[in-house]
Amino acid sequence: MPAATMRAVAAVWGQCGIFSPLSAGSYPSPPRRSMSDTPRPVPVSFPEFEPVGTAAWQDRIRRDLKGADPEALVWTTADGFPVQPFYHVEALAALGGAPQPQVRPGATGANWLNVPTYAVAALSNGHAAIDRAADALARGADGAHFDLADAAAFDVEYLHSRLPLATTYVGYSLRIGAAEFVERLLLTEPAGLRGFLRFDPVTDHAPDQAGQLAELRTVLTRTRHLPDFRPLTLNGAFFANRGGTVTQQLAFTLAAAATYLSELPNDTLTVAEVAAALQVQMGLNPNYFLEIAKLRALRRLWATLLHAYGLPAEAATALRIFAGTSTWSKTTLDPHTNLLRVTTETMAAVLGGADAVSVAPFDSLFHDPNEFSDRLARNLPIILREESQLHRVADPAAGSYYLETLTDQLAQGGWSQFQHVQAQGGLPAAIGMVLQELHKVAQEQFQRIADGTQVVVGTNRFQNPQEQFDYNPKKLLRSRDFDSTRAAYPSEVLRLATALHFQRREKKRKRAAVVMLGTHTNLLILQSFMQLLPKEERRAIKASHPEGTLSVLFSTPEGATLMYATPEQFGQFARVVCRVAPDEPGFVPPHLLNADLATMQEAVALFGFKEFTVQGYSTDDVLARLQGR
Repeated sequence: MPAATMRAVAAVWGQCGIFSPLSAGSYPSPPRRSMSDTPRPVPVSFPEFEPVGTAAWQDRIRRDLKGADPEALVWTTADGFPVQPFYHVEALAALGGAPQPQVRPGATGANWLNVPTYAVAALSNGHAAIDRAADALARGADGAHFDLADAAAFDVEYLHSRLPLATTYVGYSLRIGAAEFVERLLLTEPAGLRGFLRFDPVTDHAPDQAGQLAELRTVLTRTRHLPDFRPLTLNGAFFANRGGTVTQQLAFTLAAAATYLSELPNDTLTVAEVAAALQVQMGLNPNYFLEIAKLRALRRLWATLLHAYGLPAEAATALRIFAGTSTWSKTTLDPHTNLLRVTTETMAAVLGGADAVSVAPFDSLFHDPNEFSDRLARNLPIILREESQLHRVADPAAGSYYLETLTDQLAQGGWSQFQHVQAQGGLPAAIGMVLQELHKVAQEQFQRIADGTQVVVGTNRFQNPQEQFDYNPKKLLRSRDFDSTRAAYPSEVLRLATALHFQRREKKRKRAAVVMLGTHTNLLILQSFMQLLPKEERRAIKASHPEGTLSVLFSTPEGATLMYATPEQFGQFARVVCRVAPDEPGFVPPHLLNADLATMQEAVALFGFKEFTVQGYSTDDVLARLQGR
């Protein structure tokens, strides 16, 4: 350390009362201090260090990259705006100065509620879910959210006996019968309710919008005397769970809110009362910083929206956000990776300012409710509060160059898309356009996952070829509860369908299977499959892939072959394998064909499918690699 620097450090230490300034090279022992000594404030300055601006950092990056283009470090979000590799104080100047922290008056921290969600099936009285919720409340949960397929069958009196409604935070999601359901709640507990109701006919594009809005107006009128109950919760999570970009989620949620603010007020219900009744449910995905900024941008946009309706800024601070982990990002393959995803999503929720969080069990896609996964999901927010202490500071992202910039970009992009929806007539008139845009971005994500551009750990990268499923793939694929609106779904269908063959192979070693993957899946997996090949061979397989053909996977115990066939070829091939006469009408080729190995090999050779065989890999390994690079 230079002598001048040593003298500067020694001077600061001397001001602390540790020891007096000494010459460089001396190493005295600090004097003993009593526990009762109060540290004196230390004026710290670093006159020897020049301020480092953005240009200096950029020069340093160029030197460190040794001639490589720094622009290669810039990445682009799904919404199309660039994210820089670093941000400096000038970023806040570009925003007109540091925005005000998003802190409610009188708040001393970020106090969120841990509210697990329980699905209640049609015709069920909900007793099992209520018992699970009561047990969770005794073990660290702060409330319960019931997603009701049949609100009329739900036993409200039993709920009240296990979870006293006047003192327990309880949320309810339903699609019909909101007024009648709320009336039952009020009759069961006249003293009051805590929690919320999610009845959102605009987002759920329910029929009879006028009748549904009238029913919702009745609900708001009956509950406006309950300060701890939010009867109008928007289903913003719908857009996250369909693969929407962040700005789409913000814009479409605002559009639904604008509809309620415009349509619900009447002579007896003011726009201020409607705004006070509103809460927003948002779904969180694993993109950590974007998700933090998303919730912060939502609050900023909320203030802008309410201002347009003539409401003061104080009204915007009353917004409550109920954040849940999304289904879009979850996988059935290597499912323990979902634990890492929900951790990232929950941290983003609480740091972004959510008032309540709901963490889904990591195996909820394919397992019935169980104590093990319920406990892990319930304990995650508890760890973030009690061990990580994330509740100590309100809006910890305030002042961050990166997060403030992201928040501003998302707010501007969300408002622009919101205006676009409103120009199309708003919701529900523009619901067709909204669903088309969601479908478009979902298909783009499917393509990025198929070609390896977008990584899903355990599914298209770093797979476990020896993974043993602890569920029945056949039962899962045929289940109406299997969520097909997820990013990893096309890849999972490939693996799970072929797993059926593996199960049969264990019983009959000399059998083979052909899986018809179809034209759509063909396009999705073609680029992934070609990642296995040297570049010169990729051109050959692409040239042998006529437009409109089917992808067919031929699996034997020793290897796997990806083939292409016209629909007519595959139909004739299926008749031969299934021993169906050529002139028999009404035959529909099955997607999965099984036969003894010799018959299948002979049929494949006979029909002359175009093929490319992957050498040197087991069937299991090839199937895993089909989904990765």
